[in-house]
Amino acid sequence: MLMQIRSGAVIVLLVALLAPDAIARVKVTVNFDKAFDFKSMKTWGWGADGPGSVMMARTANDNPDAMKKAAEPLIVEAITKEMTARALVQSSSAPDLVVTYYLLLSNSMSSQTMGQFLPATSAWGLPFFPQATQSLEYVDQGSLVIDLAANKTVVWRGVAHAKIKPDTPYKKREELIREGVRDLMRRYPTKQ
Repeated sequence: MLMQIRSGAVIVLLVALLAPDAIARVKVTVNFDKAFDFKSMKTWGWGADGPGSVMMARTANDNPDAMKKAAEPLIVEAITKEMTARALVQSSSAPDLVVTYYLLLSNSMSSQTMGQFLPATSAWGLPFFPQATQSLEYVDQGSLVIDLAANKTVVWRGVAHAKIKPDTPYKKREELIREGVRDLMRRYPTKQ
């Protein structure tokens, strides 16, 4: 009995240690037209203007064209693999679904100041004090948006969002893109 409790405690400890890494992965949201018949879709293709675009809002020196040149082959490969896995055939002329991606890269900031969660009341007898920043976090973040359109109307949209640390190796970034596309396409409605 004691051995079972110890092994259970070890498993709980391992899950607790590994969970933050798993949670800090890609967050996915999907919206689609519930009235649209996805089962009748047989072919897919890229838009006439190309597979997609990259938008960056991080620094004045951002180069979206260079990022597109590096990221687009990986995104196209991942989307092609996932669409093929769903028995959709790629077509260059009049596809049932037109696929477009958008890669959005930006920064965000989060801060907390001392006293920000205290209500404005003098009943507590707290002395007045100036707010001082206690926590400040700058984060690079990326979002991959995939749109599926039929008859020039978006019928399915998926967004994969992840925080990206500046020192993240390129292989890890590739893995995040593949994971994001895979997680999004798992939510493609095959049954209705």
